[in-house]
Amino acid sequence: MDDISTIYGIQKLLKDGIQRGTDTLLSGNIDSLEKYQYILGQIRAYEYTLQEISNLLKTKEQKTNDGTIINLSGDTNT
Repeated sequence: MDDISTIYGIQKLLKDGIQRGTDTLLSGNIDSLEKYQYILGQIRAYEYTLQEISNLLKTKEQKTNDGTIINLSGDTNT
């Protein structure tokens, strides 16, 4: 498994964790405020981690896109 596949696998696990937490909160089976806050904290941590991974991937994409722009106008000065 290459690095990108691993990253996408991690993102899927995080999204699954968010979905499980959301499903639990929406089910109404939370019997204490502490459990509610714990699950909400997990969801926030998963979302934060997903956002950071996304930011890192965007930075990597911006750095590796050198030379991929094709000038269709025929003007070589741009």
